[in-house]
Amino acid sequence: MYNILTLNKISKIGLDQLDSNYKYGEDIQNPDAVLVRSASMHEAPLPESLLAIARAGAGVNNIPVDACSEAGIVVFNTPGANANAVKELVLAGLLLSSRKIAPAIEWAKGLKGEGDAVGKLVEKGKGQFGGPELLGKKLGVIGLGAIGVLVANAAEALGMTVYGFDPYLSIDAAWGLSKDIVHAKSTKEIFESCDYITIHVPLTPDTKGMINAESLATAKDGVRILNFSRADLVNSADIVAAIGTGKVASYVVDFPTDEVLGVDGIIAIPHLGASTPESEDNCAKMAAAEVRDFLENGNILNSVNFPNVNGGKVSGERVCVIHKNMPNMLTKFTGAISETGINIENMQSKSKKDYAYTQLDAAGTVTDEVVNTIKAVEGVIRVRVIK
Repeated sequence: MYNILTLNKISKIGLDQLDSNYKYGEDIQNPDAVLVRSASMHEAPLPESLLAIARAGAGVNNIPVDACSEAGIVVFNTPGANANAVKELVLAGLLLSSRKIAPAIEWAKGLKGEGDAVGKLVEKGKGQFGGPELLGKKLGVIGLGAIGVLVANAAEALGMTVYGFDPYLSIDAAWGLSKDIVHAKSTKEIFESCDYITIHVPLTPDTKGMINAESLATAKDGVRILNFSRADLVNSADIVAAIGTGKVASYVVDFPTDEVLGVDGIIAIPHLGASTPESEDNCAKMAAAEVRDFLENGNILNSVNFPNVNGGKVSGERVCVIHKNMPNMLTKFTGAISETGINIENMQSKSKKDYAYTQLDAAGTVTDEVVNTIKAVEGVIRVRVIK
C-alpha cells in the first residue's frame, strides 16, 4: 500500500489513475509521495518516508527542489499538460494588448443609466480605445517549449510574422514548429525586430529580470510585452517606467505584482494561464502516472532534479540508487550485488548535473546486507529495492 498526500484539490480524473494499492488524502501521515498544485512546500517538513513530489503543472517554484535533491526525493512536473490552456490565454493577451478591450469594457460600464443616449455616447467615446490589428505584425517568441511552439504556430496562423528564439530547442519541439517561423539568432534580434514579444522560459538566475531597462532600450518604440511565465522574468520597475515613456505600449502579465497593479497600459491577469478544467485534468493525470510508475517500477520521467531513466516494468527485483554524480559508483554497486552470486540482468545509469540515478535488475533476492553495503558507499543518498 502506497500513501499519497494531496495538497490543494487534485482533479478526480488524476486520482482515478491510482488503484486500490494507493491511499490518498489531505491528512496522510508518512507519505510515500505528494501530489501538489500551487501550495507552497518551502516551510513544510520532508519526512523520511517521502520518495517523490509531483507538481500538477510546469513550474516548481513552490517546491524546495534543492532540499529534495539532497534528501533523494524525486521532483516531477507535468510539461505540456497545460500548454493549450496557456496558449489560448496568450492569444487573448495579444488581442487585449492591441485593442484596449479591458479599459473599453470598464468605460462602457460607466454608461449605465444613460438610457437612449447610450448608443450616441458609445459612438462618441469609442475613438479613445482604438488599436492595431495583429495581421502582418511581428511577434517574437522567446522560449520554444511546449507552450512557446503552440503560441508561435497559432500566431503564424493568425497572419503574424513570428520570430522564435530558443538556444535549447529540443528535437521534438523543432518537429512541431511551423516551417514559416523565423529563426532568431538572439533575443536582441527579437527586441529590434518585433512589435510584440512573449516570453515562455523558466525562471532561473540567468533569466530573472531578462526584460529590463537595458533590453527594452533596444526594442521598437511602442512594443507590446506579454508575460505568461513568471513575474520575475520582467523587472517590474523598469516595465512601469517604459510604459510611462511610451517605449512599451502595453504589458500583459499573468503574474501580477504590487508595482504593476493599477498602472494604465498594464493588464494584470490573476494567474489564469492553466485555469481550465481540461488543463487541471491533464496535469493531474500526468502527475499521478509519473508518481505511480516511479513508486511501482522506479522509473523517472519529467523530473526537474534527476535524470529520466526507464527500465520498463519490474520483473524480478530492481535496485534503485539515487546518488551523487561521482566516478566509479557503478563498479561499487555491481560489485556489492555480484559478490552474492546474483546476476545483474539489466542496468541503467544516468546523471543530471550533480546527481545521478541507477537501476539494477537482479536475477535473485537482494539481501539487506547488499542494500546496506550500497548505502555505505560515499555519495549514495538513497537505496530502494522494488520486488
